[in-house]
Amino acid sequence: MADHLDAPGLTSPAMDTRVDITDHYAFQKPGDPGRTILIMNVNPLAPTHADEFRSDAVYETLVDTDGDALPDIAFRYRFTDKDKKGRQFAFVTRAEIDGPLEDGHLHGQEHPLVNHAEVSFDSNAQISKGGGPNGVQFFAGIRSDPFFFDLLGFLNNFHFTGSDFFADKNVFGIALDVPNELLGGNPNVGVWVRTLVPMTMQPDHLTQADQMGRPAINTVFNHGGEKNVFNVTQPADQRNAQNGDGKTYLQSFVATLESFGYSVTDATNIAEILLPDVLTFDYSSSDGFLNGRKLTDDVIDIELNLVTKGALTGDGVGPHKDYLSDFPYLGNPH
Repeated sequence: MADHLDAPGLTSPAMDTRVDITDHYAFQKPGDPGRTILIMNVNPLAPTHADEFRSDAVYETLVDTDGDALPDIAFRYRFTDKDKKGRQFAFVTRAEIDGPLEDGHLHGQEHPLVNHAEVSFDSNAQISKGGGPNGVQFFAGIRSDPFFFDLLGFLNNFHFTGSDFFADKNVFGIALDVPNELLGGNPNVGVWVRTLVPMTMQPDHLTQADQMGRPAINTVFNHGGEKNVFNVTQPADQRNAQNGDGKTYLQSFVATLESFGYSVTDATNIAEILLPDVLTFDYSSSDGFLNGRKLTDDVIDIELNLVTKGALTGDGVGPHKDYLSDFPYLGNPH
């Protein structure tokens, strides 16, 4: 999987599918090299377990502009409770980070990008526009899950049959169309996403529940309780953080790669690319993964081939046919 159900036992972080990140994407807007599309999907198997965004949570897209795996810009998405008519609304802000992480919150003055955007709970994709000269577009709502993967083959010890488990599944998508200048002046950025929820017994304080950089990192490399620790470890700390099994995450990743035939040196070099778990993206380029990630990028084939040293070249599954040609690009829900 990409990041679906990445807590132990194929469960959701915080035991809440509303804040369970499934995938995220960053790619140059087709036909407009001056703009970037940022997509964050949550709520696997929607609406089976949840039919709304969590109103007391904060959903974030974080951007590192100087290569230190620390966030410099945050796009934040917050949602209201559903009203008596079953409607939910979103508010989008952008902040330039000016302080360290405290109580799960990154400090920086927030500026509104989109206000009171209605969430789409059916196939009608309601697009909201932000005011001012930036021309921001925003969407939030239920969509077809864009991820494609033979999950059952993966769980059956990599015996792939080419069956796409996600072909008929839905997620809740958050999509933002922004001019590149909102990502900073350096086109080479790092992007990741996370969800924050109120702490138990301290509802005024937020704590990180889930995060994702590149696809399938936590789901493939980490096991058991290591997954939960990884979800709350900041990217800049991931190489040296203890995974709960007496090793650092870097050591654990190296050991996994060695088990597929890599030398210690090669395994270390690859592990140091995979950690910190940040999606690297040059917004001046239209190339896909490992440069950002497009909806159609076959990230599983690329990563399987890399991690297994060519022993596995793919799962036999390809991109879906329901992606839209225009914003929000995510297909209509099933």
